[in-house]
Amino acid sequence: MDGSVHHDITVGTKRGSDELFSSISNGPYIMSTTANGNDSKKFKGDIRGPGVPSRVIHIRKLPNDINEAEVISLGLPFGDVTNLLMLKAKNQAFLEMHSEEAAQNMVGYYSTVMPIIRHHPVFVQFSNHKELKTDNSPNQERAQAALRALSSSHMDTAVAAPSTVLRVVVENLVYPVTLDALCQIFAKFGTVLRIIVFTKNGQFQALLQYPDGASAQAAKLSLDGQNIYNGCCTLRISFSKLTSLNVKYNNEKSRDFTRPDLPSGESHHTIEHPAMATAFTPGIISAAPYAGATHAFPPAFTIQPAGLTVPGLPGALASLSLPGATRLGFPPIPAGHCVLLVSNLNPERVTPYCLFILFGVYGDVMRVKILFNKKENALVQMSDSTQAQLAMSHLNGQRLHGKPLRITLSKHTSVQLPREGHEDQGLTKDYSNSPLHRFKKPGSKNYSNIFPPSATLHLSNIPPSVVEDELKILFSSSGAMVKAFKFFQKDHKMALIQMASVEEAIESLIEFHNHDLGENHHLRVSFSKSSI
Repeated sequence: MDGSVHHDITVGTKRGSDELFSSISNGPYIMSTTANGNDSKKFKGDIRGPGVPSRVIHIRKLPNDINEAEVISLGLPFGDVTNLLMLKAKNQAFLEMHSEEAAQNMVGYYSTVMPIIRHHPVFVQFSNHKELKTDNSPNQERAQAALRALSSSHMDTAVAAPSTVLRVVVENLVYPVTLDALCQIFAKFGTVLRIIVFTKNGQFQALLQYPDGASAQAAKLSLDGQNIYNGCCTLRISFSKLTSLNVKYNNEKSRDFTRPDLPSGESHHTIEHPAMATAFTPGIISAAPYAGATHAFPPAFTIQPAGLTVPGLPGALASLSLPGATRLGFPPIPAGHCVLLVSNLNPERVTPYCLFILFGVYGDVMRVKILFNKKENALVQMSDSTQAQLAMSHLNGQRLHGKPLRITLSKHTSVQLPREGHEDQGLTKDYSNSPLHRFKKPGSKNYSNIFPPSATLHLSNIPPSVVEDELKILFSSSGAMVKAFKFFQKDHKMALIQMASVEEAIESLIEFHNHDLGENHHLRVSFSKSSI
């Protein structure tokens, strides 16, 4: 083994547990040590830290029987892999990409989507080396042979394509499809540079740009006509006449991955824009918009959103369907992984209860822990991995107490309660027996009424004696502004109330869900799909 590479593992600053919860970076390319579980105290990290870009990628926690092709397949969607060093005894590998940009795209992608090989999450970060120097050992000859085989089959797909920009129409949109969902599906075939989603002629559509025609061609060949979920959300893909996309904002309607510095615009208002309205329709799987995730539902739900099985792909593309993730949709959160790391919180205002209520819109929250030494970070344990994925997809980036939430999967499988006699100032709370859980009844109608945060709130369980002005005064009492109010015509137990912004609606939901209105009626508050 090359001594300089050995240095990558054995020398460097010790990374202790206090770094486990370092906050998520704003740009899509800077590696989050949190998201990738830099959790071994024995492991000594790269001297420059995993956030400094390099063509060389360090991959850890690989399965024991990993082969070269599987490691190379982690890098191929992002560009050519030029070298490989396997350290099987240490369950590690080093992958050299053809350019720093390709490496940045790879690390950026895997900081948000944890790669799974043979049901094991593996961890990806930049190495502190600018290039790999390898020897002529038998192991290296095998690695070089795998590189040659996979790279040549990867190149075979480079058929001349009319454009690097694809137009994607999602037909029969029964369940929600988001910009992030499309990115995860299409990133299997190359680096997604830019994407825009919109609704035109009543159809949910996207424009998506790759760096090269080969990636666009491969994605079109493999995905055109495929269903994201069983029997619905069918992809219709064609080449666009556009040669490039011009993206001005990074938010839930558009993203330029080459420009992490772009402003978000009015991103937290855009969900109310008519262009996104059709993307969110009620349905059983709207409570689980992640392929392969519904196993966590009660037995009453038998629909399996198993779409996008990989067809027979040429050469390297076949290996892009990593073992343990046979769909082109979402790599499922590993079973049992239901703890979320929430960062960028406002330490002056956040409480376990407010996180319990907010995350409880998307699943039953079991425990919440605000970290003692870093109160801008918290761990939230959901009742299962489906609900964790759902909460993460809907709440990441939403503003709470003036700051956008950053949410990733935690390496922890549960939130530990403080030992008896070790109080932590009320920063850890157990809600496992809370009467406020929305989803504990199998078949509950709450499963089909899950919507993204919006400025309009749905109120229910209003007693007959309470009138419109009382509710408007209640919701204004926290300093928020009520823009509109409407009782349901047929049922005055329910109403819609529109706040001035999504952020105000989020804080109002936290404050007034379960508010006692008298006559043994506790107000129920959720996000509405409608506006007034």
